[in-house]
Amino acid sequence: MDRSGDWKRLCALIDDDEAVWHAVEAALEAGDDPWDALIGGLDDAGALAYLQVDDTGMELSDALAQLPRVFALQPDLDEVTDTDDLVAATAAADRILAAAALRVVRLVEEEDAWPVVVVPATGASDIAGLVTELGHQAVVGG
Repeated sequence: MDRSGDWKRLCALIDDDEAVWHAVEAALEAGDDPWDALIGGLDDAGALAYLQVDDTGMELSDALAQLPRVFALQPDLDEVTDTDDLVAATAAADRILAAAALRVVRLVEEEDAWPVVVVPATGASDIAGLVTELGHQAVVGG
């Protein structure tokens, strides 16, 4: 079954940089893993905060502040830095960004990895649904 249309839609929902889709498309054509290409493409586009599960809220705050959508807002992420628990910190970041109609989405990858993107709130549930349909997992809000 050709899922390239779903992958293209997912890319567009997460980030508007066409290079992300081109990386995924190239992976699909080569028979490579499009999920890995998505993560790599988002990272190359500067739209991905890539953390490790043992990172803290301070590290999440610093990483999120570099993402274009967050950088443009300059939100007060002090609450995010108040915890060493990455799940709690991600949930705090999501609450703060929700006030600006943005959501934090964790793209579940390797066991020790914590890649997150910040997306428009209107597309967050569609992203999670598409990711599931494509055989992967995304956690909205933490």
